[in-house]
Amino acid sequence: MKRYALALDLKDEAQLIAEYEQLHRNVAPEIKRSITDSGILRMSIYRFANRMFMIIETEDDFSFEDKAAADAANPLVQAWEQLTWKYQKAIPGAKPGEKWVVMDKIFDLSVNEHENR
Repeated sequence: MKRYALALDLKDEAQLIAEYEQLHRNVAPEIKRSITDSGILRMSIYRFANRMFMIIETEDDFSFEDKAAADAANPLVQAWEQLTWKYQKAIPGAKPGEKWVVMDKIFDLSVNEHENR
């Protein structure tokens, strides 16, 4: 299994942020299926102010390129992406048109169960 951390900003408007959160309380089954069909096993999104942070855990053969190609061929995903872009804005440092940006891991702490005894 692989784990990725990604970041994205929302437009800094309280009403838009509230609408965006409401959208994510009712994600269509077809959108969820497109995520899991790509090899994503778990996805969590967190928000602080207008900054979002997403953690995904994927199958070992997961590819962002393959997911992007599948998303481009799926009209429902394209409609979802168009809708959500109304609320989102590129994070500083993102390439033009880039939404979620993969973050670099700079620290990792793992506690071994046997070390805590």
